[in-house]
Amino acid sequence: MSRYKSFLRQRYRAIFGYTGLVCIISGLGILSPLIALIFYPQEVSLAWAFLIPGIILSAVGFILWRSLAPKKATSLTLQEGAVIVVLSWLVAIVVGTVPLMLVQGLNFTQAMFESTSGWTTTGLSVVDVTKASRLILLYRSTIELFGGAGLAIITLSAISHAAAPNAGPSGSGLTSAEGRTEQLVPNVRRSAKLVLAIYLGYIIVGTIALNLAGMSFFDAVNHSFAAVSTGGFSTRPESIGYWDNTAVEVVTNILMILGALNFVTSYMLLTGKFKSVMRNGEIRLQFFLYVLCSIILFFGVILPLYPNLGKAIRVSIFETITALSTTGFSTVGYTDWNGLGWLILILLMLIGGGSGSTAGGIKQIRIYILYRALMWEIRRMLMPSGAVNEAHIWQGDKRQFLQNDQLKQISIFVFLYLMIFGIGSAIIAAHGYTLQESLFEYASAMGTVGLSVGVTAADAAPSLLWAETVGMFLGRLEFFTVFVGLVRLLRDTRPILA
Repeated sequence: MSRYKSFLRQRYRAIFGYTGLVCIISGLGILSPLIALIFYPQEVSLAWAFLIPGIILSAVGFILWRSLAPKKATSLTLQEGAVIVVLSWLVAIVVGTVPLMLVQGLNFTQAMFESTSGWTTTGLSVVDVTKASRLILLYRSTIELFGGAGLAIITLSAISHAAAPNAGPSGSGLTSAEGRTEQLVPNVRRSAKLVLAIYLGYIIVGTIALNLAGMSFFDAVNHSFAAVSTGGFSTRPESIGYWDNTAVEVVTNILMILGALNFVTSYMLLTGKFKSVMRNGEIRLQFFLYVLCSIILFFGVILPLYPNLGKAIRVSIFETITALSTTGFSTVGYTDWNGLGWLILILLMLIGGGSGSTAGGIKQIRIYILYRALMWEIRRMLMPSGAVNEAHIWQGDKRQFLQNDQLKQISIFVFLYLMIFGIGSAIIAAHGYTLQESLFEYASAMGTVGLSVGVTAADAAPSLLWAETVGMFLGRLEFFTVFVGLVRLLRDTRPILA
């Protein structure tokens, strides 16, 4: 028992040390909006609200990192990675409430909601952007930027540039726990570096393109951050609809699609492997849904509402992309849409984006695998006894055969997702909202989308905001990571303290 206790303490020294490293990154994320003071010096009086939490979090993280982290790289298991991810994200979210409370005057519940919405790249908001300072607007977009890339990815990328790169975590336990199971290259740290390079490249090009399309530079920065991270926070109450500009919508559509792509797919596109991309089942499903749902919305919902043909086409395409990519920008409201339109958006928000992307939702790869498994089962039932028929899918250059364990895990995940979606929707309905509104709003929260039909507001009941906060957190980190991390932490606490 004493040997096991000693082993656990050693492992948790590494866990808390690496958690400290992630906290340094989170602290820098809170501090980074202060760069805007160069352009908006009149808001310097607000700087302390960012300096205090950012410096404290970075300092505490530095102490943990320097005093507890192993001197040599230590491989982490998936369970240990889950503990680090859950702890790091909880700390980032809680500390991230401070600027929102001190500057914006939100209470703790509202600030927790807004901070969770930002870090998880949801985009639902209780902030009145017409009265928010530029620092707060940039802060909201920045935490979406950090949350979209993933704290683990940013941390590993930073380590690869450090003077002592062999001192950080090795293996894929940390990135896998954060939902990035696929690597661009065999080396985990180099893969993280490539992901971050692609991510930042999209943001730089997106900012320039939005600025040229008609946005001010400040708006372009914020919306580029939010689009590529599939976050959805906007600097305008009308979101993208404020500009009513075809060029702005086209650029935003492209950025949202890129943000919802698996980074492995993005890497293949950039390296010219177009054949592998087109063979990928997840990509084919994604663009099939974009086309099909845009057509359904155009003829079944939007054309009667917007007689102008060009406007109707733009709205049908944009709203389909924003829902499936789980970004949450909008160009119109939905209160005058019929039930078919609401149903399509709810289904798209539940499906979500590509695996290993910045998007949320169940994820397209799971839906595609279940579809392939269904087709395989139907064919198997119709084939002669003893015939061999193995179901497979293409992911990149690899053909993967479906295993029963994989199908079992996906089925359990989808069941759990829909069960929690039902519970969350029931909680919203219990506050007096219609079933249609409740399903829409909680699909948006769990899918980390950010589209709203007016349920989410600053004056919403605290219990409703907390229900959505939990949904956003579970949806971003995916349930198994949260459950495994918390159970492992609670299970190990007793023998360590004994």
